[in-house]
Amino acid sequence: MGRRKVPDLYRAPFPLYTVKVDPKTGLVITAGGGGASKTGIKNALHFLGLGMSGGQFTATLLHTHDTETRATMNMALGGDVIAAGQDGSCCLMRFRRKEEKEGRKAAATEGGSREQGGTRRRAGRGAREGASGAAGGDTKEDTPQIFVEGVGEVQSDLNPQDPLQKVVRFSPDLSLLLVGGTDGHIRVWEYPSLKEKYDFKAHEGEVEDLDISEDNKHLVTVGRDLACSLWCGTQLNMSLDWSRALPQVAERTYRYQACRFGRVEDQEEARRLYTVQIPHKRDRKPPQCYLTKWDASNFLPMLVAPCGTEVISCLAVSDSGTYLGLGTVTGSVAVYIAFSLQRLYYVKESHGIVVTDVCFLPDSAQGQLMRGNHEAAMLSVAVDSRCQMHTVRSRWSLPLWLLLVLGGLLVLGAVLLQLLLPGAL
Repeated sequence: MGRRKVPDLYRAPFPLYTVKVDPKTGLVITAGGGGASKTGIKNALHFLGLGMSGGQFTATLLHTHDTETRATMNMALGGDVIAAGQDGSCCLMRFRRKEEKEGRKAAATEGGSREQGGTRRRAGRGAREGASGAAGGDTKEDTPQIFVEGVGEVQSDLNPQDPLQKVVRFSPDLSLLLVGGTDGHIRVWEYPSLKEKYDFKAHEGEVEDLDISEDNKHLVTVGRDLACSLWCGTQLNMSLDWSRALPQVAERTYRYQACRFGRVEDQEEARRLYTVQIPHKRDRKPPQCYLTKWDASNFLPMLVAPCGTEVISCLAVSDSGTYLGLGTVTGSVAVYIAFSLQRLYYVKESHGIVVTDVCFLPDSAQGQLMRGNHEAAMLSVAVDSRCQMHTVRSRWSLPLWLLLVLGGLLVLGAVLLQLLLPGAL
């Protein structure tokens, strides 16, 4: 049997490092680039519109926002604001989708000025590259549809040699902006004022990931120093130890790669923390990577499960807390059931190289509309410049009234059979 293939939803003219979906508008925002190197590979954010054609997801490039010499390596959405990690800075940009009439007016004005000048306007680089980079749908640049403006910038990493922001998050209530970088510091600003709140050394070496609980009381960070730390403000509350659930795992052979808080399906108040553990050193025979589910009320491990020998590169949790999404350094993509940590979906080497980010379509009204009849849909991006959509089919079920009718018919059939053929049952 041939290897399962997922068609490309979109192909950018540069490596992709991050992808997010705006719950309100349904816009897919993906970003990356070639950095400051003079290779001719541009740096940009691409705004995509999702659609369906013949039962397949399609993508349309609506707008390209050039980020000049800096590639966006990670980002977070806070309402209509993008927090983008570019080198050692966090750049904040507000975006909005213009109304159709407003877009037409802008386009008409632009067209009129071109005619008056007597010159023909050349297509921008983004338009030319976008047209050649389509996969799975119409691709174009229609700049009047999206407006992007810078609203602030903060220094997010102070590594004297090569400053690089590794992760950025907005708190769930959008009152805080949190970042971590290669200098091991966690920096927190009040949002939207960008007044500095915290700046403390969290890890020896790079910060790999962080997340904050819905009530802003618990901050979890993971670093290259093998630690997963729970913070209250700037005070270390505890260091999490997943290996207590697997005593056969040798000490200091694994490090934490990612962490995410998540809801619990059908339990309004309950919350879970999910972490990924990958081997600290690689052997000839690749060891297993692991997923751990923690009780977010006491931060004790509830369940640990292996998730394959491919090294995990990124983690996402669906809005409902039902599914976990994983990407690997070898390009594979998987979806797990959060309750049992069992694998539900897997495509080996779906991308040609490391998967840099995965993101579920949101559970907002717009997200559900885009998802259609699928139980879940998840985007993945990779250094191979490709963006793909991975879907989980809806679980087949019958309505309660139909089950009751069928049950009644079975009982009636049994009674009739007993009357017609006594002793048959």
